[in-house]
Amino acid sequence: QVQLVESGGGLVQAGGSLRLSCAASGIGSSIKAMGWYRQAPGEQRDLVASITNGGSTDYADSVKGRFTISRDIAKNTVFLQMNSLQPKDTGVYYCALDTYRLRYWGKGTLVTVSS
Repeated sequence: QVQLVESGGGLVQAGGSLRLSCAASGIGSSIKAMGWYRQAPGEQRDLVASITNGGSTDYADSVKGRFTISRDIAKNTVFLQMNSLQPKDTGVYYCALDTYRLRYWGKGTLVTVSS
């Protein structure tokens, strides 16, 4: 059974940085991509950043230049380095793993940015 375990969330002041990690285990098929999604209170879950098996990355316009997604293929782990954090970045960050058939979700980690 696929498990995604996120870590690294917390409370930070505006302008600060956080690094999120997501370790995947129990994967029985090829990984197509991994990514991070954010859900603010009362809003839908939106893509923040993703990275494909080939290393291609995609970012939401609101985080370009501030966030960087990376991965450790050997450890099936994806990271999200978040710099220059702003209050609008507040939300629950969910790790997602896509195989060529299914998407799996982590339980989420809360990021709170105070002004």
